[in-house]
Amino acid sequence: MGISPKRNLGARRVKKERRNWSAEEKTNLLRRHLIQKIPVSKICEEARLAPSLFHRWQEQLFVNAALALEGKRPDRSLEQRRIEKLESKIRQKDEVLAELMMEHVALKKEFGEL
Repeated sequence: MGISPKRNLGARRVKKERRNWSAEEKTNLLRRHLIQKIPVSKICEEARLAPSLFHRWQEQLFVNAALALEGKRPDRSLEQRRIEKLESKIRQKDEVLAELMMEHVALKKEFGEL
């Protein structure tokens, strides 16, 4: 009898699905640990989160804490200003359109079409 080949004893590679955590979700998980004193292990187990990722978020929080505590309001993003400008243009066009429609209806009434 020869040596039996190595058997796969049920170990399978399972492709883990990556989650994209929002900043709000990360903050809520960190807050539970830092303020409510819930152990990291319990939070990670409930959220199905690797403790190393949790600790990375915690490090990022403390690295960027000085910016949050400076009290300066962040500049609105270029994208936000663009959106506001476009919304303003739409409002202006709506006003012009409403004015034209009122004139149109008035003319129709004047000529007896309404």
